[in-house]
Formats: sequence, C-alpha cells, structure tokens
Amino acid sequence: MTLIVTPIYAAILTFLFLGLSARVILYRRANRLSLGDEGDRKLLKRMRAQANCAEYAPLGVVLLLLAELQGAPVLALHLLGLGLLAGRLLHAYGFSASPQNLRLRVLGMALTLTMLGVAALGLLLHAMF
Repeated sequence: MTLIVTPIYAAILTFLFLGLSARVILYRRANRLSLGDEGDRKLLKRMRAQANCAEYAPLGVVLLLLAELQGAPVLALHLLGLGLLAGRLLHAYGFSASPQNLRLRVLGMALTLTMLGVAALGLLLHAMF
C-alpha cells in the first residue's frame, strides 16, 4: 500500500516543528543562553511552544498513519490531517504571540484534541467491528 495522505501532514508538521526549533535556537544564540531557560520568560515561552508541538504532533501523525493503513477514506484522512495541522498552527501562533492570543491557543488545542479523539475512536471502532 502506498501512503498518500500521511506523508503530506507529517512533512508540513515537521516544518512547523523546525520553525519553532529555529526560534529557540536563534534566541539562545542572540542572548547567549545555553542551558534551560535561565529565568528568561521569552525563552521559556519559545521553548514551551516548541515542546507542545513535540508532545502532540507525533501522536496525531501516528493516528493518521494507522487510519490510512486501515483504509480510511481519503477525505476523512485529509479532514483529520487538516484538523491536526490547523490546531498546531493556531496553538503555536496564539502561544507565541506577545501578548498571548488565548483564543487562538484554546482553539488550537481544541482542534488538536478533537483530531486525536476522533482518530482514536475511529481506529478503535474499525478494529472492533
């Protein structure tokens, strides 16, 4: 089976993670901060935006991959992938904004958690029936 949908979202989410990582690295270099956050709130905010992406995106990609391997319809896969991607983008933007945009941050988490829940439920139901 050739995977069509999952690689698209895996790649785009990786680019998002790389962008968030670059923000941390560049800030560290510019401010000569090498270990932890050293009490710098701006660095901590960048680090948490990156870490949040690292915490949620991989699970979403795994669920998307499993759904694709189980033969889920392409439209459903794209809806799940777009939900995850939009959620991660909105959360990263809302979290990274100064001041934080709480509405975007909450919407981003809601989309992400909805995608995870729907994908997990779909996989479970497909496996059971």
